[in-house]
Amino acid sequence: MKDTLDFLRLDEGKLGAINFNNMLPVNDNNITILDLKNNNKEDVRYNNLLKSQIYWLNRNKDIIHTKAKALYFDFMNNNLGENLKTRCDFKLLETKCQVPTVASNGA
Repeated sequence: MKDTLDFLRLDEGKLGAINFNNMLPVNDNNITILDLKNNNKEDVRYNNLLKSQIYWLNRNKDIIHTKAKALYFDFMNNNLGENLKTRCDFKLLETKCQVPTVASNGA
């Protein structure tokens, strides 16, 4: 797949991808801190993948934030094509989560 308004490959797809139309609003009590210390042999490979993803995400956070905001605002301003519009309903998700919208929290 190629990068689009709602899709971004991490390290050209080597580390996975972000599907922005699956964004969910969260508040602080929805966040869980992961311990990525390699405690056993089975976890080493997965933990290394997670560490590589975190490193890539942190280096590219401006791109990620810009894409997320663009998709969000295009949705809110009814500027999405029909195919994409049917895959995300940020208004409904925000209502269910009861968190402030991007525009109102200054993000």
